[in-house]
Amino acid sequence: MKYKILLLLSFLCLSCGEKKQRKKMVNQKIDSKVKLMTLDPGHFHAALVHKTMYPQVDSTIYVFAPEGPEVTDFLNKIEQYNTRSDSPTAWNIKSYFGEDFAEKMIADKPGTVMVVAGKNSKKIEYVLAAVKAGLNVYADKPLVINPRGFEKLKEAFRVADEKGVLIYDIMTERFESTTALQKLFSTLPDVFGELVEGSADEPAIVKESVHHFFKYVSGNPLVRPPWFFDINEEGEGIVDVTTHLVDLIQWEAFPGQIIDSLDIEMVKAKRWPTVLSKKEFQKVTGLDSYPDYLQKDIKNDKLNVYSNGEIIYKIKDKYAKVSVIWNYQAPEGTTDTHYSIMRGTKSNLIIKQGQEEDYKPVLYIESAGNADIEAALQAAVENEVAQKFPGTTVEKVSDTRFKIYIPEAFKVGHEAHFGQVTENFLKYLEAGKLPEWEVPNMIAKYYTTIEAYKMAKKNGS
Repeated sequence: MKYKILLLLSFLCLSCGEKKQRKKMVNQKIDSKVKLMTLDPGHFHAALVHKTMYPQVDSTIYVFAPEGPEVTDFLNKIEQYNTRSDSPTAWNIKSYFGEDFAEKMIADKPGTVMVVAGKNSKKIEYVLAAVKAGLNVYADKPLVINPRGFEKLKEAFRVADEKGVLIYDIMTERFESTTALQKLFSTLPDVFGELVEGSADEPAIVKESVHHFFKYVSGNPLVRPPWFFDINEEGEGIVDVTTHLVDLIQWEAFPGQIIDSLDIEMVKAKRWPTVLSKKEFQKVTGLDSYPDYLQKDIKNDKLNVYSNGEIIYKIKDKYAKVSVIWNYQAPEGTTDTHYSIMRGTKSNLIIKQGQEEDYKPVLYIESAGNADIEAALQAAVENEVAQKFPGTTVEKVSDTRFKIYIPEAFKVGHEAHFGQVTENFLKYLEAGKLPEWEVPNMIAKYYTTIEAYKMAKKNGS
């Protein structure tokens, strides 16, 4: 009798479990679409995430923001994408405007992913609040701009791990084709050899980036919010764009490897301002005068923005250098530019984007010393490269220099990279986890930029 009762109870428990499991599966099917919530979209990158649509993502965007020109610009861009003649999107906007926008998002939680691209000073607070509420975070860089923020970031990653949610920053430059090919060639010993140790004067890997305050986005002149020029809100250049460059160094030079803060050693760091006239400031912001919060940076009626920085450091005993420069406006016919070199024992992999390249990134491969890499390079292009970038060719331009030609289909441009990163994030979201190296490397990345910031400030540069 006792056995029959136990058997009956077991059967009932199994039945309950089956019902619960079926219910869970139904809920998963109903909520199979990822729902995005955009919080305080103060940067145009928030809109670029939505320049394309994704089959996994619900067509409704939930927007929580204070009223003002920034969210208006975001909504205008979404409307522009929805009404364009070529591949229009079909986003449906549900907005909440109010000073309690962040609290409202946390309370309502109409979605599972918070998208944030705006004031960098507030970003880590948004991230921490989101993960505490069990929300995934998809955030524009940088996540932090000062040492206090870095401590909160480490806490946010701890909480995210406990809650089983993801924090992911938008690293668009991993999808730039010349950079991806530079990384690929660096993994081929017959062509590249191995990364040299380098020195402070001649680092093993260099990433340099030139940006411009006035530019065109989605075909229209970009109007930047005035706080973009406030280093207390946006952060200095040494902790902003350098995030991309430090990320690329880790991603290219040490693919799939976990980077710890103990692997990082600061060597040199400096910062310096870009000086804007009132007329230039007016053109890029639409304001007639400088706001009060920028008065601290005004000298001789000109705005001094500490948007430039240079870092020389060692990572896993290899010397690396990153630098970022912000000018007011690019010369006509040019754009933001990128320079990079990876020095190997057999060849150097160089990305240039100057006048000779018509201001478009081009990858060159130069033999190091007396190394004969021609046959190995041709074989690599026909095999490993052809698998990922079919149609790529190589031209010998001198005895030691080769130029790589990448088909136009792979040159999609910066704005399109946001869609590519988002597709990647959605795959991780579906899997419920990031690659093993991604979180520790994000922490190491921000450790690098914050330590450089502290060194540059201490040196008074």
